[in-house]
Amino acid sequence: MTARVALLLVSHSADLARGAAELAGQMAPDVLVRGVGGGPDGGLGTSLDAVQKELGDILERLGEGGPADLPADAEGGGVVVLGDLGSSVLTVEAVLELDDSLAERVVLARAPFVEGAVAAAVTAHGGADLAAVLESANASVAMYQPAEGATAAAGAPAEDGATSRTVTVRNPLGLHARPAALVSRKVAELGAAVTIDGVDASSVLQLMALGATQGRELRVEATGERAAEAVETVVEMIDGGFGEV
Repeated sequence: MTARVALLLVSHSADLARGAAELAGQMAPDVLVRGVGGGPDGGLGTSLDAVQKELGDILERLGEGGPADLPADAEGGGVVVLGDLGSSVLTVEAVLELDDSLAERVVLARAPFVEGAVAAAVTAHGGADLAAVLESANASVAMYQPAEGATAAAGAPAEDGATSRTVTVRNPLGLHARPAALVSRKVAELGAAVTIDGVDASSVLQLMALGATQGRELRVEATGERAAEAVETVVEMIDGGFGEV
C-alpha cells in the first residue's frame, strides 16, 4: 500500500528531530519522514529557513513520486508537521502564514512529539489521507486513557456477531513498539474492526499502552465481514512471536 502523506518533525534539537524521525520511519518504512531541528548557529532552537527548505523538499518528493513511491498529485496527500515545543510550533505557523499555497497540503498537528509522530506514521503507512493522519496524530494525546479499561474489557463476553480468540504472547519483549506497529498496520489492511484486550488494534499507541509482556494472555476480537479472517491473522502474528522466538 502506497503512503500518500509524509511527516515533518520540527524540534529545537537536531539530534532529537533525527531520532524521532528514525523511530517513526522504522515503524512505517513506506512513509517519508523527515526531521529538522536546531537554530541557525547549530545550537538549540528552530530555523524558519531550515523548516521552509525541508518542507519544500518534501513537497517536491510528493509531487515527483520519488524513491519512497509517493504518488504524484495523490488525492488526499500532503504533509503533517509536528513541533516539539512552543517556539517550534510558532516557527511552523510562520512558515505556513508566509505561503498561502501550503494550506491545502500541509497541516500542523497539536500532538505529543514522539507519540504523535509514531501514530501518524503508522496511519500514513496504511494509505490514509491527510485528514486521517492528522486525526491520528492529534488523538495520541490520550494514548494511555483507553488502556485503563482494558482489564475489564478483556473479561467481558464477546459482542453479538463478533469473533474472538485468546492467544498468549510468546516473544520475550512482549507487544513492544515493532510488533505493535506490525499488528496495527496489518489490522488497517484487513477491513474489520479488531480489538485486543478491549483496545483498538489499529492504534499502535493503544497496543503499546497495554504493556503486554511475555506470557500474558490476550483476547483478540473482531466484527465485520472479514472478522474471522482478521482474528485468525492477528492471533497467528502474536503466536508466531514476531520473529523473536
